[in-house]
This record gives sequence, C-alpha cells and structure tokens, in this order.
Amino acid sequence: MRLNTKPAYPFGGLTFEGAPAARMSTEQALRRSVMSCLLWEDEFYEDGQTIAARIVDLVGQADPDAVVAMIDEARNLQHLRHVPLLMVAALAKRGGCGPQVERAIVGAVRRADELAELLAIHAKVNDVAPSAVKKKIPAAMKRGLAAAFQRFDEYALAKYDRAGAVRLRDVLFLCHAKPRDDAQAALWKRLVDGQLVTPDTWEVGLSTGGDKKATFERLLRDGKLGYLALLRNLRNMVDAGCDLDLVRSAIVARRGAERVLPFRFVAAARACPQLEPEIDAALCEVVATAPRLVGRTVVLVDLSGSMENQLSAKSDMKRLDAAAALASVIHAESLRVFSFSSQNAPNVPGAGWGRPQQIKVVEHPPRRGMAGVDAIITGHGARGGTFLFSSVQRINETVDYDRIIVITDEQASGSHILGSDGDPVRALPAPKGRGYMINVASAQRGVGYGPWQHIDGWSENVIRFIVEAENVAGRT
Repeated sequence: MRLNTKPAYPFGGLTFEGAPAARMSTEQALRRSVMSCLLWEDEFYEDGQTIAARIVDLVGQADPDAVVAMIDEARNLQHLRHVPLLMVAALAKRGGCGPQVERAIVGAVRRADELAELLAIHAKVNDVAPSAVKKKIPAAMKRGLAAAFQRFDEYALAKYDRAGAVRLRDVLFLCHAKPRDDAQAALWKRLVDGQLVTPDTWEVGLSTGGDKKATFERLLRDGKLGYLALLRNLRNMVDAGCDLDLVRSAIVARRGAERVLPFRFVAAARACPQLEPEIDAALCEVVATAPRLVGRTVVLVDLSGSMENQLSAKSDMKRLDAAAALASVIHAESLRVFSFSSQNAPNVPGAGWGRPQQIKVVEHPPRRGMAGVDAIITGHGARGGTFLFSSVQRINETVDYDRIIVITDEQASGSHILGSDGDPVRALPAPKGRGYMINVASAQRGVGYGPWQHIDGWSENVIRFIVEAENVAGRT
C-alpha cells in the first residue's frame, strides 16, 4: 500500500459531479480503479464493464513491477478476489512481461478455484470462448499456474473442482505442473480420474440431503466452517434450530476472520439481529487489536447520494455501509466523527438538483463497532450531493485536530458550493494537520491528492497503514 505525498497536481478534468479533479499518474489511476472494485459490478457513476476496461487499459500502460505489487496488495491486503485475476490477464495480454506474470499469479491465486477463474477471465479479456482459451495461454501464464497449483492439497482441490468450461484438471493438463513428490503425483492422478475424496463442507453436506442443523453444528465443532461462510449462514443456522451457544462461540472466536472485510460484519448483523451482540464483539476485536492513532483524530464520512450505491447486484450492502464500518474500527487516542453531504438551503421550497443547496456536516458519537456504524448512518438524515470541499473547510474552521481522515468516493460537487463566507469553494482545502483521503470507489477521477495523502481501499489495513506510516515518519 502506498501513499501519495507529491505536491498538488494540476487540473485533471472534472469529477462526475463537476468539481476540478487532480491529474494522476498511470499508477495512481490504476490504483483508484482497483482497490475498491468488485469486478463487473456497476457503481453509481460507471458500469462494471467500463471500470474493467479501464483497468485492462491502465495495466497495459503501467510499470509491470508496480502492477505485480498492486495485484499482491489487492488480493492479500484489500482481500479482493476477482479484480487481481483481471489484472493478471491484462498483464499477460500486454506481452513481454513473462517474469512479472509468473509472480503475479503466485500472489493472486490463493484459492484453488481461482486457477480456473483466471483462465475464464483471460478468455474474456481476449474475447475468446472459455472452451477455446486452452489454445491461447502465454507460456508465462502456464508457468505461473504450475507454480500456484503446487500449494493446494486434496481438500482444496476437491472443494473447488467444479463443473464448467474449464475444470481444474484442464488447468493441470494445460500448465504441465510437475509434482514435488510421489504423494502429490498420486493426488493429481485422483484429480484427473475424478476420484478425489469428497470434502467435508457445508455445501456438500446440504447438497447431499444432509440435515442442516446436524451439518452446521458438526462443522462448527470440528472447526471446518470458514469465517465468511459462518457470517453468511447465520440466518440459515438460526432457522435450522442450531445450538446458538455453539454459533455464538464460533463468531467470537474469529477463526479465519483476518480476510473478512469490516462491512461483512454489518451485513451479518442485519441478516441476523439476534446475534448482533456477538457480531459486534467480533467487529470490535478489530479495533482492540489495531494500533492506536495518537493525538486528536477527526474522521469525516461521505454520506452523499452516490454512497447509497449497492456494492453488488446480489447484495443490499451499500458503499456507505463499507465507509461507516471502516470508520467504526478506527482506534484513536482522541476521536471525533462527522458525516457530510449537502442539503436544500432554508426557505427554499422543493428539492432536487439545481436548487440552492448548502453543506450538511453532522457530528456523531465516536462509538466503535456496530454502534458506530448505526450512529453514522442513522444520525445524518437526508442525503444530497458530495459537498466535500466546503465540508473540509468547515472542519478546518471549527475543529482542532492533528489528523483528518476522510472516507469518500471523492466525487465532489462543482463550484456552486458555497463556503462559510458565502464565496464559492473551487478547490479541496489543505488539511491543518496530517490529511488522509481514503477512496472507497472506482470512479475514474478524484480530488484527494496533492497535500492530502491518498489511500484507496476499504480494508481495515488502510488504517493500520496510516499508523505504520506515521511511525516511520516519526523515526526519520
């Protein structure tokens, strides 16, 4: 993860709401498109296909070693699965990057099913049918797949050996992986022959007609249910009549929770309110184990209309949920939390764009976990435009702080925004202390560069990074 610390950038076009955007390097443009991207899911301002096409184009222009580092970061720090695979496919399509492609695959492929998913995405990038992609794989991709294949045991291969145009055995034949010993050779033969031992997973247990209650309870007792699967199935467990003490213990134990994004806890609590106390305890553990920001910290969360965008077509979670969840796990010595948007000016009838509007900045109690999420989202009221410039100006004028952390999609509104003096605010004010702009969307342009340290992503690791970066700065 990197911070932008360069001087203010010259004009780089407009945000989608009409504010002057910063000019970015190719690497910065790629980073902001990637680090909060759920591949091919539409966002508020752009559709998923447009975002994916831009990522492919930018990978073709960026430094290959920087792309490899970004792939590793997206997969292993931001916990994204599919966009790193798209970046690998784009890097392979570019050509002349053999060593980088190999390294990228080893960093990006962390689950066995991603071996086949990479080939499917590679087919899409190159506009060929998945069934024909086997004939169009670069040698470097084959070598990378062979290296990644080595890390998976029988359980992982059996769990993800799914029917499709490209199966795991097809990947094995394609990449010509060499087994490291006789045991692995025997394992791969069982994969080819379709004789892998059936994995003990909740999907298998239920798909074979197993009793839901017995299946879930057994997997919980044996520690075989992944943490994300646990959170996603809480309602199913309650409806099946599972032992709730057993479920509660598994939630609080947090085994395997290190790759679960904060907003997943929010989704679980909304799906299963009766288990919110345990979910909240697990989310607050993120705070308890996080390093603390010293001094006075202000957090400013974007609750404009564009943040109402759903994270995916199959989810009711919104980008503002991800932003509020990230704000709720900030561990600070002294903390004040605000949200911002716009609102219709007083004494102006009606609503809507084109009407006189003014900034809306609301302070919330600095609570942690689910209480913090609820305080931010429910305490703001009606939401309007992204009045980022004048909201930062308001904080600068009224609040003393050592650092300010803004969590936003950066699509600031244009020059009709009025500051406290009544004059238009046409540029993002510099922070009074350290300033961090955390971008949680993939929009093409943004404003939070220059004197602001720009970070893209919505994992709690972005907060850990701020602490580590300040510690390093304090030692130099």
